Amino acid sequence: MNPAKESAMSDLITADLVDLDLDRSADGKEGAARALAGRMAAAGRVTDLDGFLADVAAREAQMPTGLDGGIGIPHCRSAHVTEPTLAFGRSTRGIDFGAADGPADLVFLIAAPAGADDAHLTILSALARQLMNTAFTDALRAARDAGTAAALIRGEAPAEAPAREEGPVEAPARQEGPVEAPAGSAGAGSEEDAGSQEDAGAPVFRVVAVTSCPTGIAHTYMAAEALRNAARDAGVDLVVETQGSAGFTRLDPALIEAADGVILAHDVAVRDKARFAGKPTVDTGVKAAVNRPAELIAEVRAKAARGEVTAGTTPVERTGDPAEGYGGRLRTWLMSGVSYMVPFVAAGGLLIALGFAIGGYEINKAPSVMDHFLWTQADSWAALLFQIGNVAFAFLVPVLAGYIAYGMADRPGLVPGFVGGSVALTIEAGFLGGLAAGLLSGAVVLAIQRVRIPAALRGIMPVVVIPLISAAVVGFLMFVVIGKPIASAQKAMTDWLGGLSGTNAVLLGALLGLMMCFDLGGPVNKVAYTFATAGIAVADPSDSAMKIMAAVMAAGMVPPLAMALATTVRGRLFNAAERENGKAAWVLGASFISEGAIPFAAADPLRVIPASMAGGALTGALSMAFDATLRAPHGGAFVVPLIGNPLLYLVAVAAGVCVTTALVVLLKGLRTPAPGTPEAERPGGTRAAAGTPGEKQTATA
Repeated sequence: MNPAKESAMSDLITADLVDLDLDRSADGKEGAARALAGRMAAAGRVTDLDGFLADVAAREAQMPTGLDGGIGIPHCRSAHVTEPTLAFGRSTRGIDFGAADGPADLVFLIAAPAGADDAHLTILSALARQLMNTAFTDALRAARDAGTAAALIRGEAPAEAPAREEGPVEAPARQEGPVEAPAGSAGAGSEEDAGSQEDAGAPVFRVVAVTSCPTGIAHTYMAAEALRNAARDAGVDLVVETQGSAGFTRLDPALIEAADGVILAHDVAVRDKARFAGKPTVDTGVKAAVNRPAELIAEVRAKAARGEVTAGTTPVERTGDPAEGYGGRLRTWLMSGVSYMVPFVAAGGLLIALGFAIGGYEINKAPSVMDHFLWTQADSWAALLFQIGNVAFAFLVPVLAGYIAYGMADRPGLVPGFVGGSVALTIEAGFLGGLAAGLLSGAVVLAIQRVRIPAALRGIMPVVVIPLISAAVVGFLMFVVIGKPIASAQKAMTDWLGGLSGTNAVLLGALLGLMMCFDLGGPVNKVAYTFATAGIAVADPSDSAMKIMAAVMAAGMVPPLAMALATTVRGRLFNAAERENGKAAWVLGASFISEGAIPFAAADPLRVIPASMAGGALTGALSMAFDATLRAPHGGAFVVPLIGNPLLYLVAVAAGVCVTTALVVLLKGLRTPAPGTPEAERPGGTRAAAGTPGEKQTATA
């Protein structure tokens, strides 16, 4: 048998892999799968029938594989498959594969080796797209013998086409290319014809989409084809990124920037999902795109018309696109770690804050609640909350390291990343150690993945070989080679912060305030926030660390509160959507969620961002000058009782809010429209509706 990479389409299915009377040999979907798999085994394409059927059943348990239109596509990747194979069966009474519209009469069993290469998976994805064409499925229902059915599936001219067809089975008339055309071929929805409607003078609604399913073999590509067809019918320009097992080609950033809406149809995590922030987005399962693509197109258009978008990014944050080179990728990796770490900070920090609020600061010396807990004693509950919060805080560095590695190397990076982060805690290398461990783990995994290995070993690589080798290498390097220097650097930085006072402390507070307001939840903001939380994530934080945390939180509250105040005192400078967002910004700002100002910054960055930075710098400097301290890393106004010098702290926040509000009103007032100017042309424009309050992030400043 030829190597898998040399397998042609003609090898995918032959007449002996077709059963046109499946009812005779099968009962139910398990029986159908066994009957078709038996043909694969007889052809030497499946080495262990029961083992392969167990893999098919496991895939079916993840999500039913029935599709509307009478189609069942049980499929899996399995170590018991020797080469990509397709078996086809036809049933007269129908077999239930879980489709909403009833049983399937056409059953396709798709089998791919565990280590199938891109060429094989591309063939299978082409077949998946064919299943979305009614002419193709009608021809299969009319096929009179196994040879004709196999030829149809292979894309060859059938021996006998259905009576209503005049030639070989092709895509419906509205398509211009053959059904086998690859996903990126020319036609509506591909990059080549993007803008064709615009050339004709009609307004164009542009959509970008991502489809992905657990195995990346069938539903990924069927969803893409269904969306293309629905977009063509609706007169919408649509380009799809299929994140399948054959890999994927990223959408051009220019296409994403120009898109009016985004459809994410997926059952696994979308890679680099942050690319689509700030766009009207429909986020759903992959089967929804297969079964009701027209509804998704209509839904994203409706969201765009209402101005509903996902939590956006400011223009400052978008400068770090991964396509810009290593620096952009490094930023993405680091932000991956920080974004996963922040919920632990919020949960752990607020639990610790509640413990302090109920039991006082001495609660950190309470014995374990496992040994001493009285249901009626407030101190016991305070100790419980504090100790749970401490456990959550203990995950900060391992989660940071683990998800930096995840950003670099996907799931194989998690094990060495978490191990390296835990080692960083053990050797007291802290936050700096977590950064180093994450980057090191990702690099080690990527290096291992470049090594060519025999096909027989590929199945155990992700679950045994890569975790074993990478964890051992990262652990060795962290314990023996780089851990001690990093721990020394961490201690030196801590000692330096502990010695800050007077003018130096005020300048540091101003710098941190500028960073917190520079990109409103973006990478610079998160660097300042992570720097502060790392200082208090210890059993007994220093006074300087608590001052830094207070300054960071105070500055982070300024932008949304200032935007809320500005829309209240000078509402005519803002459009209706901005005034509505301003109401939510009161709560978001008080809760220390800087993202509440993003709709305003995205619409008018040259005025909102500098004004926010000025107010944030003032607040950070005043907080440090007033010697305000804070033990809780989150909570905003709700943790004021835990703040040292709380009244002066609130004065610092109020001063920054007033400065930012005054600057925004002044700058926007310089270009106030003349009376009678349509609202869409007012400062900020209609694009100011950059988000709805309910869609903002809730876990970071």
